[in-house]
Amino acid sequence: MPQTVLLAEDDRAIRHALERALTLEGYQVTAVADGVEALAQAHRTPPDVLVLDVMMPGIDGLQVCRVLRAEGDRTPILMLTALVETQDRIAGLDAGADDYVVKPFDVEEVFARLRALLRRTGPAPAEVVPVPVQVPVPAETEAQPPGRLIEAAGLRIDVQARRAWRGQRELELTRTEFELLELLVRNAGIVLDHSTIYDRIWGYDFGPGSKNLAVYVGYLRRKLDEPGAPQLIHTVRGVGYVLREH
Repeated sequence: MPQTVLLAEDDRAIRHALERALTLEGYQVTAVADGVEALAQAHRTPPDVLVLDVMMPGIDGLQVCRVLRAEGDRTPILMLTALVETQDRIAGLDAGADDYVVKPFDVEEVFARLRALLRRTGPAPAEVVPVPVQVPVPAETEAQPPGRLIEAAGLRIDVQARRAWRGQRELELTRTEFELLELLVRNAGIVLDHSTIYDRIWGYDFGPGSKNLAVYVGYLRRKLDEPGAPQLIHTVRGVGYVLREH
């Protein structure tokens, strides 16, 4: 049975072109022209994934995203945006979006991001622990095996319930933020390079020019950091990121 896509895009040419491309790729597509129709359709027939244009008249893509998340709907959402500033992308993440594509886009990139989002909503694959990069790893910091509750650096994650805490404070995380934090916690003390993180989280390496990972790391840091407490996610320049207390 084909996977279902709800596409909301007010530009008729883009909507028709993307609807045709997604249909040829094997998806079952419902295309609408605005946020009101998108919400009505999502409530009537929940799709496997939503593709929302940010800038739509009336109810825009961000508002659609906020409404669905407030209702507890965790369907993956890919945003289409002509806005390229970091704060604009953060606004989408804050609204609850899982990923975004900047216009003008290559349709193959849209396909790749949709495949990655849909894989993450299916059965969890066996955990593959990446090889440490550049930094020797002591025995006590070896990657943790899969399990329900994992802990590192004062963080606790309930994998099955998809909940996370720093100390006693529960963190409000989007789907992508949770998966990024889980990857870092499982590999606490190990420097993960950009390619490894892209492969584990998005299933696709968007290349050295992409700011996608930096945006998510920055946003996750904002939710993790506390006044007077050590920063937990550290940048290893030219390599990637590592989770540690010091």
